Amino acid sequence: MPVAQEELLADIRRVAHEHASSSLTFRQYQQRGRFAPSTAMRRFGAWNAALMQTELAESNSINLPDDVLFENLLSLWQHYGRQPRRAELALPPSTISQTSYNRRFRSWSAALAAFVEFANGVEPAPLPTLAQATRKRTARDPSLRLRFQVLHRDRFSCCSCGVIPATTVGTRLQVDHIDPWGLGRETVFENLQTLCEPCNLGKSNVVHGNG
Repeated sequence: MPVAQEELLADIRRVAHEHASSSLTFRQYQQRGRFAPSTAMRRFGAWNAALMQTELAESNSINLPDDVLFENLLSLWQHYGRQPRRAELALPPSTISQTSYNRRFRSWSAALAAFVEFANGVEPAPLPTLAQATRKRTARDPSLRLRFQVLHRDRFSCCSCGVIPATTVGTRLQVDHIDPWGLGRETVFENLQTLCEPCNLGKSNVVHGNG
């Protein structure tokens, strides 16, 4: 199961308190937070939206980290079911403007090329199998790269009902375990599938497709 909303917000408040600040940047949370800043962005739509939920002031971050810029591109790719276009950065669900991509990569085409290179890269290998039997070799949540690879394999559509965001307004896709992580399975490409929110919520913690 994904991290609970209150747990995520509580951790953001904790890091802000450690900084003795009324706001918090991506990088500050990335350095001390328990979760990736992109997790909050996926949950609330934007980093500043997450801060508003904690009653913190909006962040004026300028130099956004690559994982946040790439997370926004993945959101657009998933929404349209194809490579996003530059003009679509100005439309929902994008939460980052073209200016941020130009500042980091010098051009939109260079930003897309960097994302594709990252997405097609090799996912770091999990811990050796000789690790203690009780120790998980992979984290529960799939990485940005792994999510893109699974979504792309599944053609940005729900493996259960076939719905796709590009043709059904309001559809949100999630990358979920086939066999449950909580029952000892791992977060690897072969054990992940794309599901829409209703199909994912309708699952129970059972091995082989229903976990």
